[in-house]
Amino acid sequence: MNEDPVVQKWRDVLAKHAAASCVLERELSERHRLGMSEFEVLERMVEGGREKYRVQEVADAVHLSQSACSRLIARLEKAGLVCRNMCEADRRGVFVRITDEGRTRHREAVPTHRAVLRQVFAAEPAKPAELRPAEV
Repeated sequence: MNEDPVVQKWRDVLAKHAAASCVLERELSERHRLGMSEFEVLERMVEGGREKYRVQEVADAVHLSQSACSRLIARLEKAGLVCRNMCEADRRGVFVRITDEGRTRHREAVPTHRAVLRQVFAAEPAKPAELRPAEV
């Protein structure tokens, strides 16, 4: 076991993130037909309070590459939760807008999201799993 408290804190952060991610993915999917990343995109757009966002702004906010974010936005668009428009001033730019359906789905999913986070972060810090030597 590593005695360095910084390493242990890092491992606690990773364990909490993994626990939250697994439960969020399952609960948001089953209850609201949203993945965790999809919810996060809708959340950032609602919280930002703006009418439209560049794809790169969304990608930066949710810590995804631009290509991964573009694929995620395409899924949200197919579901009717966002729409994309070309930037009139710069034809290379693409703006994303959240739709009324996206706002509704987000609003319905917020209590589930918050309940999962409260549950995960109310628990005791994860204890490192005992490592066993590999069987030969």
